[in-house]
Amino acid sequence: MAKPVGVITRGTTAPNRLRRIDRWLIHSECGRLRRSDNPVVVDLGYGASPITAWELRERLHQYVDSRIRVVGIEIDPERVAAAQPLSDDSLSFIRGGFEVPVTGQVSVIRALNVLRQYDESDVAQAWNTMGHRLETGGLLIDGTCDEIGRRAVWVGLRKTESGELEPQSLTISTHLQSLEKPSDVAPRLPKILIHHNVAGEPIHRLLTQLDDAWERCASHAPFGARQRWIETLKYATAHGVETLDTQARWRLGEVTFPWKLVS
Repeated sequence: MAKPVGVITRGTTAPNRLRRIDRWLIHSECGRLRRSDNPVVVDLGYGASPITAWELRERLHQYVDSRIRVVGIEIDPERVAAAQPLSDDSLSFIRGGFEVPVTGQVSVIRALNVLRQYDESDVAQAWNTMGHRLETGGLLIDGTCDEIGRRAVWVGLRKTESGELEPQSLTISTHLQSLEKPSDVAPRLPKILIHHNVAGEPIHRLLTQLDDAWERCASHAPFGARQRWIETLKYATAHGVETLDTQARWRLGEVTFPWKLVS
């Protein structure tokens, strides 16, 4: 086998850490995965423990389709060996990197807390390398979350008919009861954005607009953090901030923006 593309990362992980990302993935891709003849979802860089790959398989089987196969990919051979006891017909673990060394094309690649540990200059090439393994219409999720999964931010990239991988969305998901202001998620911005959270940059402008809306909706705080968050997003959208979802997602502490707002 050719040398895997990438380097060994810290491998920090924990049970239930990626629940917010998985919930959004299921909502976003349920129909497409059910229509697929051979749905394959990759958990790239699952870390020192295979628990998040196992959880992903369980959630996909429960809420989407029991035909889905999940492949956990790690560049560290010791982590791959340690994961083998969890392997079965619908969950496997192999050594690899951004080249995603599986047979055929895959439906979804989830790469959480992986590119955060690389230089920003490495991101575009990593995206393109992973994109070659996606089927047309396939989804790549690149993002970052905190250690217990209370705050997460990720980019959704789609494989187009022309074969290009295009960033389409930015999603924020947070535990509302511990949120002081929307920009608290800034330390969890994916690598492609985190160094651009400075005055004059689009991502800084977006977070500033959300903070302003949050302050203007402070009168809703007595009704709970969820209601204040919903009113914040209502105010922001009424004042020109475009979103791609509705209150049904906002109630979960989640909001998705078109990529053009931050690109």
